[in-house]
Amino acid sequence: MTMNMLRWSVLSLAGFVLCGITGCTRWIDIQPTSADPKETISHSLPNDERVPLVTNSFHLSRNGASQYPSADLERRILSSVQDTSLFSALIPLGEKSDSLGEKVVSARITVDETIEPHSWLSAFKGIIIGGSMFLLSPFIDLEYGYGATVALELERWDGHVTRYEGRSSGTVHYKLFGATPIMIDELKGHVTEACLTDLMGQLVRDTKLYMASSAPLPDTGIRTVTVKAKRPATTHPTRSLVPVTTP
Repeated sequence: MTMNMLRWSVLSLAGFVLCGITGCTRWIDIQPTSADPKETISHSLPNDERVPLVTNSFHLSRNGASQYPSADLERRILSSVQDTSLFSALIPLGEKSDSLGEKVVSARITVDETIEPHSWLSAFKGIIIGGSMFLLSPFIDLEYGYGATVALELERWDGHVTRYEGRSSGTVHYKLFGATPIMIDELKGHVTEACLTDLMGQLVRDTKLYMASSAPLPDTGIRTVTVKAKRPATTHPTRSLVPVTTP
């Protein structure tokens, strides 16, 4: 009797441990950014051909609602731009951009996030798991979806505007006990990195557009007019009166 109880205790403990380990598992699926990825072409630019890039605006939205942009996200985007070695300097939003010269590239950054937590489905599955005393947790999958679109609009010093856009999405699959904030951060990190990789590939392929010699400076519209001085009016000399004496 004692041996049977011990055996069942060991089996029960092993079952609980197995359920706990399996119930904490998670994995991430990332959708490819492009069905036909193009080869990235890199160029090495001399210093005199590189111009500074200034961030003029940064907009962030989540599920269509405007959000306060994160400084960390801006730094991550600018860090990816810096890795391309296309620009002489990168000026974040709000920093002074004086004394940069006449040829400057202006950047407008837009990030649109889409979050699909599947909360109703998770709650329904949670009720089932709770009713079964969490024994079914290793066999029920929960999901959290995240997608992002990162757009970079660059305006050259002569007014030429080019828009680049990178999209990616992914889903994290997890068991009941695998739901943690770290899981969501990992998913967002993978999706954002996929977007930036696609975006920088597009930018590097347009390297020649942002070389200092690619376009002249725009005409300021001020023309120089030469005005000739007027000649002074000719004045006739007045005759002096010479007194005449008579003998």
